Amino acid sequence: MTPEEVFLKLVHGVADRDFAALPELYAEQTDVRHPMNPYGDRPLLSREALREHFGGTGPRVTEVVRFRPENIRVHETADPEVIVAEFEYAGTILATGEPFRTPAVFVLRVRDGLIVESRDYIDHLAMIRARGQVPELVTYLTEPAAATATS
Repeated sequence: MTPEEVFLKLVHGVADRDFAALPELYAEQTDVRHPMNPYGDRPLLSREALREHFGGTGPRVTEVVRFRPENIRVHETADPEVIVAEFEYAGTILATGEPFRTPAVFVLRVRDGLIVESRDYIDHLAMIRARGQVPELVTYLTEPAAATATS
């Protein structure tokens, strides 16, 4: 598969909740990062780590929202392995019916049809708001400061 084909399988697989198939889009050893994640960028360096990421515990995104990729623009680069993909996840909050949009830019390196490196710049705050998880984020952001202040 070309880098664009792999990207399209990835974003449509996420939207279709095909979490069992998603890790197979990645090489055994990979480097996936989410530099804008407010919980911190925890690199995913193997297919197994991605399997855990896509099948992780806790409330699933898809249990409270439904979304699909839209406004996809894929830019080829001078390196045939690398693409830059701009898109949005457009969706609905299931409890309220309220629409939401989450813009994203992915920079993917695909070798032999598998993702070997990815930088996923996504508006995590938009998705956190849509999932109703702002209180959890606030707690996460304020607890370390409170612990430091009392030390």
